[in-house]
Amino acid sequence: MANYTAADIKALRESTGAGMLDVKKALDEADGDTGKATEILRVKGLKGVTKREGRTTSNGLVAAQAGSGIGTLVEVLCETDFVAKGEKFGALADQVLQAAVESKASSADELLAATVDGKTVKDLLDESNATIGEKIEVKRVARVEAPTVAAYLHKTSPDLPAQIGVLVGAQGGDEQVARDVAMHIAAFSPSVLTRDEIDASTVENERRIAEETAKEEGKPEAALPKIVEGRVNGYFKENVLLEQPFAKDAKKTVGKVLDEAGAQATAFARFRVGA
Repeated sequence: MANYTAADIKALRESTGAGMLDVKKALDEADGDTGKATEILRVKGLKGVTKREGRTTSNGLVAAQAGSGIGTLVEVLCETDFVAKGEKFGALADQVLQAAVESKASSADELLAATVDGKTVKDLLDESNATIGEKIEVKRVARVEAPTVAAYLHKTSPDLPAQIGVLVGAQGGDEQVARDVAMHIAAFSPSVLTRDEIDASTVENERRIAEETAKEEGKPEAALPKIVEGRVNGYFKENVLLEQPFAKDAKKTVGKVLDEAGAQATAFARFRVGA
């Protein structure tokens, strides 16, 4: 029987993120040599990377960094919440975020091609995939540049890392109002900054649905234009950041709050894990 202790098993699990059974098998094969066992886990894990490509990654975390007028947001996914809340996965996500910041990546493909300590982020993910035993991927990356950029991360569960991340770019005002807007975005998930960003065909479809619904409800023909317009405006209030009622004061829109602070939102990004 190989010569190793429970402490060896624990240390190898913590250093590799591999499962208990895999660690024991590797130590047995390496006759208790933790260095060789680590190599065994890596080799066996890398062989399984291709097999894991079709698996679903619905857990993970978002990470963000903002400062000096630049904000970066990344979404790193894994298969289970057990891995998502582990220290090794969190450390990996931090490496990925730093690579995104340093490379100025604005897409997942750009980030995967960036380098970390002489290896690409893709290679880094494959190695972690191998040792942890789960499919790990970078799903999205966002980069916002503005005179002021605020980042906000939100935990949907105290047991999990941040599941919602937001960046807001603004000019004028101060960082606090930008952060307040970022918190609002986390809660109310607008899809665009202004109504001009919504495709005309989408608006026309909403108008058609509103009219057909009003007719089905038996609304008077003369009242239809006003009813339809009201419902289309309701669609804008739900999806357009500047037209949403502000989270901290529903009597004001986000646009109004920014105006009063002498600020103007220029861009935002919002990620929710798996969404």
